[in-house]
Amino acid sequence: MEIGLLGAFWALSLSLVLTPGADWAYAISAGMRNRAIAPAVSGMVLGYVAITAVVAAGVGTIVASVPLMLTALTLLGSGYLLYLGLGVFLNPPVPQATEADIASWSNWLIRGFGVSGVNPKALLLFLAILPQFTSQTATWPISGQIAALGLAHIVNCAVIYTAVSASSRAVLRTRPRVARLVSKTSGAAMITIALLLIMEQLIQFTA
Repeated sequence: MEIGLLGAFWALSLSLVLTPGADWAYAISAGMRNRAIAPAVSGMVLGYVAITAVVAAGVGTIVASVPLMLTALTLLGSGYLLYLGLGVFLNPPVPQATEADIASWSNWLIRGFGVSGVNPKALLLFLAILPQFTSQTATWPISGQIAALGLAHIVNCAVIYTAVSASSRAVLRTRPRVARLVSKTSGAAMITIALLLIMEQLIQFTA
């Protein structure tokens, strides 16, 4: 595929990943728990792998062409973010060193998959923006180009979200009050993002 298009998409992807949002909030929340960083980040990465596979298979084009379906997916993702945000806000995690705080690997993995797999921002990126960086004249098929672009985004996510989780834990380990405040802020961010997305969809539906 064209290196210029891949480089341009990588830069766009990196800028989006570096922008704090629901993924960041979840990564910070995972950083507050013992042994939760690896499964949480792995779950988010698997979510993006699933979206990439769907778009590369051509299903994404069908979804993008049906506004009602895209609206339903956005509302589903927003509802899930709202659920996670409320959980973090009402029960903010803080760094602990006790065995009792060891999180369920599968629980963090599944929730991470949900955060990215139904993340409206991710859906928009892959369904609407990613295909614009493919070329009909390239030697690679469109599905192969989409897979390569998706891989670039997945690598960005894995590196940045791991760094965010590890940094939050390292910085806040000895500051329980600050850690609790940061956790509540992360939860509030997820709640705010979810409510704004829901309101946006309702406005569009009633317009």
